[in-house]
Amino acid sequence: MTQHPPHPNGADAIRVLLVDDHSAFRQALGLMFSLEPDIEVVGQARTVADARTVIDAVPGVDVAVLDLDLPDGFGLDLIHVLQAAHPAAQVLVLTASAGRSILARVVEAGAAGMLHKSVDIEEIVSSVRQLAFGSWLLSPSELAALLREARTEGAQRRARTERLGRLTPRERDVLALLGEGLSDKEIGARLRIGKDTVHTHMVNLLGKLGAESRLEALIVAVRHDLVSIDRESERHP
Repeated sequence: MTQHPPHPNGADAIRVLLVDDHSAFRQALGLMFSLEPDIEVVGQARTVADARTVIDAVPGVDVAVLDLDLPDGFGLDLIHVLQAAHPAAQVLVLTASAGRSILARVVEAGAAGMLHKSVDIEEIVSSVRQLAFGSWLLSPSELAALLREARTEGAQRRARTERLGRLTPRERDVLALLGEGLSDKEIGARLRIGKDTVHTHMVNLLGKLGAESRLEALIVAVRHDLVSIDRESERHP
């Protein structure tokens, strides 16, 4: 039988909180943890709201295993709530959309590590033990590099947000209609302005957004929830 080290706080087990909206995955993970003699699942949640309730109710959390995308919010939003209630808690993010930029945001938010959901259960269990005993899943140099990337990306997001704020109400109208796939002539008819005026607004908004094409402007706007694209009626502008 495998021998496990004693819990760092002298307790019987590493206390784990699971937050994932995919019930089958969460429950299977919880079952695997329950088979480990040194790990106890103290709570499970499928939404941000559920997790807030559980965080307040449980007596202690050593490691929280969080999904990134939850039905009512972003898993990273729970980190400051968790650490305010349980200051020693570490966070392990499990995601199906792993990438370096996402990892940088995860680290910046205060998580101690991230794993792709496709990894073996044994790796998740091992990572939980590492975090519970004070080890990070990344080297100091990797952490420093990721934090620098996160700061750079954050500055770029703020700059894009500032550029969006420069758009006039009419330019926003033109951009929204562009998102519906309308041509300049159709946009003009909808807004009751001439085609040349539409073109002028388009040139101005491209300049303010620092976009080289209408598609690039749409991508920026969609990412910032300025416009939404109806894919059923989408036409290429």
